Amino acid sequence: MSNVIIMGTQWGDEGKGKIVDLLTREIDVIVRFQGGNNAGHTVIVGDKQYILHLIPSGILHEGKKCLIGNGVVLDPGVFWQEIEKLDAKGVDVSPARLKISKKTHVIMPYHKSLDGAREEYKSATDKIGTTGRGIGPCYEDKASRVGIRAGDLADPELLKAKINNALVEKNALFTALYGREAMDADKVFDEVMDAGRKLVPYLADVSTEVWDAFNAGKSVMFEGAQGIHLDIDHGTYPYVTSSNTVAGNASAGTGIPASKLDRVIGIVKAYTTRVGAGPFPTEQMNEDGDYMQQKGHEFGATTGRKRRCGWLDLVVLAETTRLNGPTEFALTKLDVLSGMKELKLCVAYDYRGERVSVVPQEQNAMAHVTPVYETVPGWDEDITGITEWSQLPENCRKYVERIEELTGVRVSIVSVGPERDQTIFR
Repeated sequence: MSNVIIMGTQWGDEGKGKIVDLLTREIDVIVRFQGGNNAGHTVIVGDKQYILHLIPSGILHEGKKCLIGNGVVLDPGVFWQEIEKLDAKGVDVSPARLKISKKTHVIMPYHKSLDGAREEYKSATDKIGTTGRGIGPCYEDKASRVGIRAGDLADPELLKAKINNALVEKNALFTALYGREAMDADKVFDEVMDAGRKLVPYLADVSTEVWDAFNAGKSVMFEGAQGIHLDIDHGTYPYVTSSNTVAGNASAGTGIPASKLDRVIGIVKAYTTRVGAGPFPTEQMNEDGDYMQQKGHEFGATTGRKRRCGWLDLVVLAETTRLNGPTEFALTKLDVLSGMKELKLCVAYDYRGERVSVVPQEQNAMAHVTPVYETVPGWDEDITGITEWSQLPENCRKYVERIEELTGVRVSIVSVGPERDQTIFR
């Protein structure tokens, strides 16, 4: 398999973990290139369920090398908890096959405190719906050039100095603006070093690791988190994440040239979901939305929050296609739609009295669009045991084919259930 990028085409939770897990069989190296533990990938293998937040889901396959790139922000405590859980289940998580870029920025205790203080301080209408994991403040420190990097964990004196420097501003905010107690630099240092010391053996030059894999003729998968419409630049700002989720960031987030990226697989849920605040034009706050939510078990893997559900938005997918140039789609959770008599596809928006087929670019414009729907017939059959494309109900196949017609992108993988073998390769 050529080098491939896996990215979510909607607002996250599209089922990337399963697709990464499936394709890893043909891949040598898996690299996570952005985001933090505000995302969760769920993989079901037999009777075991694995929920991973930082470690690439390729770790479940023996002999595969998993890397965490410089574009990720890493919470040492969360990372070590994942290590321990995987180790307890017999998964090899040794530094020989799992490595962290020395340039990866570290989420500090004050980042999480600041995240929570800000969200608490805002009025109900201004809340973003952050996970409170400290992701945004960590990326802020990275841009402000006062961030802590994973490589600093191997240099206690440098780490202590950087913590002291960072807390000058943070403590001013905590005490003067948010009415909280100042954080003690020594306590912060001790807390971080407790987990940080154990991470030092995992530190590596990830960019060179990937480059060496290229030169050895090995295939590499670049795994993103969240979805394209949570991208800090191109998403539904300000209701977005704090990093670039677009496929192009695989290059910057791992330190390799874009010319090495061959294949872009966009993961598309057969309907649309969103967690937290922000515009969602096709949301269904009715029986249809409840049906998708309950049948699809739509709860966030990271937060447990109930996901908002609605019809598939092809205007959103058109924007995704333009921004990322996917070579193919993997369609997930198609089985959830079984039993619905009619399905709707959003093919355009009514915006300010005009019909538009692109996402309006003004801030919060998507909160003021009205979806234009195309109605297609549903199907009653249970498709969870089907393994061949030709065996799917006719209306089911037509639904997939209509998505291909309207996006111009081929659906090469169809998921009809959560387990590995519940997948159709076309």
